[in-house]
Amino acid sequence: MAMTISGLARAGSVGVETVRFYQRRGLLDTPDRPQGGGVSGRVRRYDEADVRRLKFIRSAQAAGFTLEQIGELLRLDAGQDRTRARELAAERLAALDLRIAELQAARDSLRRLASACHASEEGPCPIISAFEG
Repeated sequence: MAMTISGLARAGSVGVETVRFYQRRGLLDTPDRPQGGGVSGRVRRYDEADVRRLKFIRSAQAAGFTLEQIGELLRLDAGQDRTRARELAAERLAALDLRIAELQAARDSLRRLASACHASEEGPCPIISAFEG
């Protein structure tokens, strides 16, 4: 099923400019304009493989992979380079674990400040004081 860039964008739940951005970054191919008569005959066409690739990019982004890492994943042969794919996944997991630890520490700190703020009505608010310093 051939579709225009707007059809591809709709199928991937993104905007046309996002598709073009991914093309400029080399993550999505830019099909050649077909030869032919009339304006409509020269419109680039995309297929289901392009939709799958676009959805892969979006899913990988949702998992926190950078565009560079996504490009590398796309270049890997799915059946032949599992080692590198696992390495990229392990790197991403380590980064997520670090971010989760940072967020938990921030939550715990804010919880302590909120408790201190609630415990007394005297003096400056501990929450505001913490962010001023």
